[in-house]
Amino acid sequence: MATNILMPALSPTMTEGKLSKWLKKEGEEVKSGDVLAEIETDKATMEVEAVDEGFLAKIVVPDGTDGVAVNAVIGILTEQAGEKVGEPATAPKPEEKPAPEAKPEPKAEPAAEAPAKPEAKPAEKPAEDEGHGERIFASPLARRMAKQAGIDLASLKGSGPNGRIVKADIEASGKAAAAPAPADAPAAAQAAAPSPEPKATRAPAKAPAPAMAPITAPHTKFPNSSMRKVIARRLLESKQTVPHFYVVGNFEIDALLKLRADLNAKSAKDGPGAFKLSVNDLIIKACAVALRRHPKVNASYTEEAIIEYDDVDISIAVAIPDGLITPIIRKADNQGLASISNQMKDLGARAKAGKLKPDEYQGGGFSISNLGMFGTPEFSAIINPPQACILAVGAGEKRPVVKNDALAIATIMTCTLSCDHRVVDGALGAEFMATLKTIIEDPLSLML
Repeated sequence: MATNILMPALSPTMTEGKLSKWLKKEGEEVKSGDVLAEIETDKATMEVEAVDEGFLAKIVVPDGTDGVAVNAVIGILTEQAGEKVGEPATAPKPEEKPAPEAKPEPKAEPAAEAPAKPEAKPAEKPAEDEGHGERIFASPLARRMAKQAGIDLASLKGSGPNGRIVKADIEASGKAAAAPAPADAPAAAQAAAPSPEPKATRAPAKAPAPAMAPITAPHTKFPNSSMRKVIARRLLESKQTVPHFYVVGNFEIDALLKLRADLNAKSAKDGPGAFKLSVNDLIIKACAVALRRHPKVNASYTEEAIIEYDDVDISIAVAIPDGLITPIIRKADNQGLASISNQMKDLGARAKAGKLKPDEYQGGGFSISNLGMFGTPEFSAIINPPQACILAVGAGEKRPVVKNDALAIATIMTCTLSCDHRVVDGALGAEFMATLKTIIEDPLSLML
């Protein structure tokens, strides 16, 4: 008996993925729990484990295949080694293909109907009965010309298809006045205008695709990965549909840097209690405390209501080779600095290796994007829907400041809060940043 191996849905939003690599070969025995293949989703590369036992009789989808739909047959498992199997994937594939095939068909039908209607004109036939015993078939232009010239259509014999009276019949009758002819030219133009107009209006709908001029300069193409496509779609959607506004704050971090150095000096070199705090770890904790004090910032917008989250789960943007991913520190307000630091190191390493589990990067109520380690002094980040805010953290740098009416030097870090104005108003965004400034500039409060 053969069992289909289906493309799994590795996240709630996954509709397709890339089968990166088979870890079993055709003919090999498969036991429950064995890793069958590596699947690349829009966020990470994940291993797929076997549920059933048997022998991998056939690999339907080869290594490196992109765009494999969820629930499509990717392989076939049999109970006995060498058992023959029929044509695989014939059942699921028709279920996948109707969807894309059905889309062009409705678009093609209106185009086919447009020319058909002027020829048949079924609705106009009853209208052409002008009290005569027989139905008179005439084109709209011929009827207009006949009316203007005072010609009885019943007295004419049509030369068009099926005896239809056309413009030439009116002109040939010799009864058409000179006036109708010139008047018919604009009338003909007006009559002809409606038919091309639908085609002209449809063309622009498809035209925006080739918005960019063809690239003629020497170049190299790198196909977009699933992750890159999702990033592009989601960020474009965010920028187009979410009303962004920005609150900028300059935070003095000398006290924060001193606390970090003191705590790292007291950390054990090795062992379970070892840690090495980064500035980012302290910022995560500071944001968590500020979010607990301003729960309306830890929220999302829906058409029915604004959702305020009970837990403070913070997403941290991590750069990976093909884009970025946002692993989450769960309940960050209830965790100590050492715990946050060690979690962040583990999540960051597994994110770059593509080994995060879906629950480790899906969700979160607030995001942090830190480019300070690259020396970027200031930037603005795009909101990660459905979250309402993201904090962009710049590099700390020595700047002149005024203290007690005297010029001094301090290490200043510029942070920019991007807010969804549907959830967070200007005053609330400013209050949150003021609280965050107080915490960062007096970091001992993080120990309480």
